[in-house]
Amino acid sequence: MNNPEIRLSAKDILDKEFKTSMRGYNPDEVDKFLDSIIQDYEAYQKRVAQLEKENQKLRQEMKQLSERPQRQTSTANAGSTNYDILQRLSNLEKKVFGSKLYE
Repeated sequence: MNNPEIRLSAKDILDKEFKTSMRGYNPDEVDKFLDSIIQDYEAYQKRVAQLEKENQKLRQEMKQLSERPQRQTSTANAGSTNYDILQRLSNLEKKVFGSKLYE
């Protein structure tokens, strides 16, 4: 197991054997084992909740990042296009009207 909080796997639970006494299984041993199972399930629940929260956060960030470049690209292209148009108009005015216009 990668998570140190989780001590038991499904195989551990399946393979667990209890000692028998005169009346059957030792109740204290069974109770201790069930307590371990309960702790593991609580740890699983916490881990799942943490991963779901992280997953939701990453999905939101991914959505924001996927939307951002489109907006920046369109704004950058518009600004670049406007600058190019103004530069071309300025050059055209210089050629058509000569340098008298800018003196």
